[in-house]
Amino acid sequence: MTLSRLSLLCRDLWVLWLLLKAGTDEIMHQDIIPLCAADIQDQLKKRFAYLSGGRGQDGSPVITFPDYPAFSEIPDKEFQNVMTYLTGIPSLQDAGIGFILVIDRRRDKWTSVKASVLRIAASFPANLQLVLVLRPTGFFQRTLSDIAFKFNRDDFKMKVPVIMLSSVPDLHGYIDKSQLTEDLGGTLDYCHSRWLCQRTAIESFALMVKQTAQMLQSFGTELAETELPNDVQSTSSVLCAHTQKKDKAKEDLRLALKEGHSILESLREPQAEGPEPGVNQDQLDNQATVQRLLDQLNETEAAFDEFWAKHQQKLEQCLQLRHFEQGFREVKAVLDTVSQKIATFTDIGNSLAHVEHLLRDLASFEERSSVAVERARALSLDGEQLIENKHYAVDCIRPKCEELRHLCDQFSAEIARRRGLLSKSLELHRRLETSMKWCDEGIYLLASQPVDKCQSQDGAEAALQEIEKFLETGAENKIQELSAIYKEYDSILNQDLMEHVRKVFQKQASMEEVFHRRQASLKKLAARQTRPVQPVAPRPEALAKSPCPSPGVRRGSENSSSEGALRRGPYRRAKSEMSDSRQSRSSAGEEEESLAVLRRHVMSELLDTERAYVEELLCVLEGYAAEMDNPLMAHLLSTGLHNKKDVLFGNMEEIYHFHNRIFLRELENYTDCPELVGRCFLERMEDFQIYEKYCQNKPRSESLWRQCSDCAFFQECQRKLDHKLSLDSYLLKPVQRITKYQLLLKEMLKYSKNCEGAEDLQEALSSILGILKAVNDSMHLIAITGYDGNLGDLGKLLMQGSFSVWTDHKRGHTKVKELARFKPMQRHLFLHEKAVLFCKKREENGEGYEKAPSYSYKQSLNMAAVGITENVKGDAKKFEIWYNAREEVYIVQAPTQEIKAAWVNEIRKVLTSQLQACREASQHRALEQSHSLPLPAPTSTSPSRGNSRNIKKLEERKTDPLSLEGYGSSAPMSKPPEKGKGWSKTSHSLEAPEDDGGWSSAEEQINSSDTEEDSGVGPKKLVPGKYTVVADHEKGGPDALVVRSGDVVDLVQEGDEGLWYVRDPTTGKEGWVPASSLSVHLGQSGSAQCLSSSESSPGSAVLSNSSSCSEGGQAPFTLQA
Repeated sequence: MTLSRLSLLCRDLWVLWLLLKAGTDEIMHQDIIPLCAADIQDQLKKRFAYLSGGRGQDGSPVITFPDYPAFSEIPDKEFQNVMTYLTGIPSLQDAGIGFILVIDRRRDKWTSVKASVLRIAASFPANLQLVLVLRPTGFFQRTLSDIAFKFNRDDFKMKVPVIMLSSVPDLHGYIDKSQLTEDLGGTLDYCHSRWLCQRTAIESFALMVKQTAQMLQSFGTELAETELPNDVQSTSSVLCAHTQKKDKAKEDLRLALKEGHSILESLREPQAEGPEPGVNQDQLDNQATVQRLLDQLNETEAAFDEFWAKHQQKLEQCLQLRHFEQGFREVKAVLDTVSQKIATFTDIGNSLAHVEHLLRDLASFEERSSVAVERARALSLDGEQLIENKHYAVDCIRPKCEELRHLCDQFSAEIARRRGLLSKSLELHRRLETSMKWCDEGIYLLASQPVDKCQSQDGAEAALQEIEKFLETGAENKIQELSAIYKEYDSILNQDLMEHVRKVFQKQASMEEVFHRRQASLKKLAARQTRPVQPVAPRPEALAKSPCPSPGVRRGSENSSSEGALRRGPYRRAKSEMSDSRQSRSSAGEEEESLAVLRRHVMSELLDTERAYVEELLCVLEGYAAEMDNPLMAHLLSTGLHNKKDVLFGNMEEIYHFHNRIFLRELENYTDCPELVGRCFLERMEDFQIYEKYCQNKPRSESLWRQCSDCAFFQECQRKLDHKLSLDSYLLKPVQRITKYQLLLKEMLKYSKNCEGAEDLQEALSSILGILKAVNDSMHLIAITGYDGNLGDLGKLLMQGSFSVWTDHKRGHTKVKELARFKPMQRHLFLHEKAVLFCKKREENGEGYEKAPSYSYKQSLNMAAVGITENVKGDAKKFEIWYNAREEVYIVQAPTQEIKAAWVNEIRKVLTSQLQACREASQHRALEQSHSLPLPAPTSTSPSRGNSRNIKKLEERKTDPLSLEGYGSSAPMSKPPEKGKGWSKTSHSLEAPEDDGGWSSAEEQINSSDTEEDSGVGPKKLVPGKYTVVADHEKGGPDALVVRSGDVVDLVQEGDEGLWYVRDPTTGKEGWVPASSLSVHLGQSGSAQCLSSSESSPGSAVLSNSSSCSEGGQAPFTLQA
């Protein structure tokens, strides 16, 4: 059909082209004369011969040769051209009759007459009918001409007769006066200059018509031979170029027609001047010629217009087809992408929130895709319109329209199918959610019923009524039959969803079983009847032996002996004890059941919030992050958001993949054993480090959000997602989630203290809190400015906080040392494993994370040369950090005593670990020396002599109570000591007098490897006096004492298994605590432990009793290693 229509159109164009070509050929081949007036205009102006337009009696054209004295001087070429031109003007019919020549030689001589006649006869190019010669009028010349003509008649023998006329009246006998000009006595109006202008104009117009015809023929050939382009751009270009050429051709035609009409009007002017104008035949011929040319131009224009209309229609239909094909390709590509996208919508949801999110996603996807679908439908309608307009490519357009309609219908059907499946899934999850909610309400109902009140009949009846009333609501809330659910929702059930339905049904069945057991128990309690009491009083002996007899005793007869009563007494007591035991076990079982219910509730909350959290992350990533790469949304993005997706969202995608693919699935494995969920956290604790990266990027994200929050892109995304909150609320979700875990773990631990996974829960809670602390510390750490080195080289960040700091340097200026004590500096300290940094805190103006402080680096102390003094006289919140043997002393005041104790303990751990590392290194060096050297000479002058002295000195102190070695014992826990027992009078006191406030650390140091050889690892020595608690102790036996880190206790007695019996002087309470949780507390008034690791003496450490305020005095005891 298409090919036939195209062929028909091409055939019509070809026919029209042939008609146009025939018309133009006719124009180009007519009126072709060898010469034009414009070419010989100067020769014609001489007027030695002219065509006046007169005719003979038989219609022969008359050519007049007026009197021209210089006729003989005219060159032959000029004469020949004029003759040729004049004889070519009349029509072929008139020229065929023959020309009449009128030679006027009335004023000339006979010799000239003879020469002129002979020249004319010899070179006249056309047929001659008659030659009329007006001979000279003078007597002599007339006589001479008569005689000469008679004698020379043979010289004038021509094909036509030559008649000598004596006068003009004689001429009138041959040619009518009306056909002769005025100079020949006629009345014919003739103006040579006007004739010349008209001839020039007519010939110019004829040439214009010929050129126009050639142009149209050439343009028509180009149009007929043009091939249809295959794309929109080329087709548009061809159509535009052809239209421009058509317009130019039409303009040329218009100019030619205008010129022709103008010439025709000028030719017709003499006719309009009078009623009987003297119009000759040549003038009439000229008018006819111009009119004929105009008619041919009009016919050519009409043929060209018809040809152009067909050609334009072909090009326009081709352009329409190319537009349709291009639109089809674009829409088809979009619909294919949409089909691929919708094919990925296979998830039916694993929770109610998930299904609702999927439905929103589907609706959003449908809304986004509706533009492409509507465009496809509109394009199909355009194609139908082309078919109705009889387009030549119907066979090409119709299949594409049908394909577009099929794709649109397929998309609508698939969307409807997906929506139906999700709606069914939503219905199922709502039923499951309703069932689970009903189960949770039932569990809470059981947990809220107090066991003690249910022991009475009224309480049992009330509880029974509550249970029965609740069970009545199960008809509309619970799942009735599992098989019916499977059958009703078979189209959406997959393995995971079937498992979920089964678990919900099992939970429902378990809850109903618990309810039925409780219901049966309550029915028994409610069914108890109080037996009537006999009015007969029991015997006094029975009363004496059984002051509270059971009802069974009163059931006996009045003659029952007291011995029987005494024999039945022990049995009744045993029965009563067994009843109490059963009630106790029942109460314990119900309490455990209630705890299990609460654990399941916490686990349910953990899973529900985890699923919702994963859905929210997915929603943000798909609804915002992915849309930033969508070309259709690019115009809504502000310039500040270009290439800033990683800044705005951080590593949220990494967090989502961890929770969606790993953590959520592993959590679901602990649904039936929630008390063991701590193991899941412990196994994935390293993965939670990704939150540190997210939190560190949060200030940059907040700053970018504040700059671009008004961007239309965010508003459009929020509208599509139907979110009530803006994006910044969702960007805060990861920070909120990581803090939520510790709350849920605390709740789970609260209800799982006696369960198998309690220790894992405690460890998981501690680890999560550690991560939160690390995240918080890292947020402060990245705010440090001005530090030239790499903070990563300083080791792990252990603690950070703000303090008031005084400085006291030995090498400083005296005035600075005096003022340092009274003007504290506010410093933020960062304690690393290898150094402690002093920074100045600077608050920033702004909102949110912009308001977070920054820290200007001031100085740092290498931990290898740091020492501490725990207590400073006058303030329990102060401690000293000194550097390089007290060359630099920093008095640090903590906000609270608890913060001070935590810092002192952490610094002590760092220094102790360094001391241990130095000892191990010294041992390694000593071992290498022992393998490489022989026995040392006894009189050696090497430093080993000093070392032996030090070893001897150390051996003397081996029993010093301040030894830091370990302890160990396998004996059972000792009982608390009897009152009044404690230390003997010979025991050493660790309390230093106030006047001995200072101490010197200038004792000779010894090699640590020698120390290891002399002092082995043994039990911790019992040292009387005060001790500082370095670790919290909350759990233990009934005789354990609850203490906190930083508390000071008095040691009462050493026990077994590493436990010491101590007394809290503030509360007066006594109890057992682990010896590992205690550290020696030296002095009452400012003396304290001092632990130092000096870089000036590697491998050495000092534990001392020191005062920060005094400079002299001998320390009561020191231990150096």
